[in-house]
Amino acid sequence: MLDHMTGRPTGPLRERTITTRDGTALRVQESGLLTGPALLLLPGQNNSHAWWNGLRDAFGPTHRTITFDYRGTGESAVDDEALAAEPDWSTASFAADAVAVLDALRVRRADVYGASMGGRVAQQLAGHHLHRVRRLVLACSSPGGRLSTERGNDVRRLLASPDSRERSAAVLALFYTDDWPRDRGTNLLGDPTMTPAASARHLKVSNDHDASGLLGRITCPTLVLHGTDDVMVPTVNGRVLANRIPRARLELTPRGRHGFFDEFADDVTPRVLTFLAQR
Repeated sequence: MLDHMTGRPTGPLRERTITTRDGTALRVQESGLLTGPALLLLPGQNNSHAWWNGLRDAFGPTHRTITFDYRGTGESAVDDEALAAEPDWSTASFAADAVAVLDALRVRRADVYGASMGGRVAQQLAGHHLHRVRRLVLACSSPGGRLSTERGNDVRRLLASPDSRERSAAVLALFYTDDWPRDRGTNLLGDPTMTPAASARHLKVSNDHDASGLLGRITCPTLVLHGTDDVMVPTVNGRVLANRIPRARLELTPRGRHGFFDEFADDVTPRVLTFLAQR
């Protein structure tokens, strides 16, 4: 069930903590149909599993949904002293964390839906761990590296504004159209519990992503989704992903900005479910 005022699941998530090979504790959440096909949902930069609150319940009747808090977020938080001692994080290392989660849950193969930086992690997962991904959905994502088209300097200036209110308003406008009620709230704008050091690490993870030599290795059926008005991660990146990944299909959402899959969920989520249901 879903509380439509808060966008949060009203029923409890099934939660547990798993430990990776390097000893890091990651918090994992499950919901939905335990006997259904596994669906791994990967959130964006600076976000925990809460990114998917308000969206994951739509997959519950048919799928066993799985999320986890990235290192530095939610209940997988890392204190700054421990963070300084850790090797650099990357989309590839986050994909390895995703494999550790699937292993701990005894999931041999999963469908994967990644949005924004989660889509970058999903590219690494599908490219380096081919046999673990059955079907792949990439939303508002980018290939990184030489194939990527970065956001414009005007967007960068807004995101770097020293005025916190101006910056917050700019981020909201980058994610949602003017039709989105500004008092409705959203789960997509970052985990407020993150430390500045962890946030800086996440920014580096996203910025350093480069799947330019990897996309051709992705063999699973892939659906690429993007909003036509996304300037946070320009729409051309979706076209590049669809052109470079074998058997990929591109679907654009008119007027959609970076959070199109949330704002237009009534249209986008059924299309994702139809894609995942194909055999």
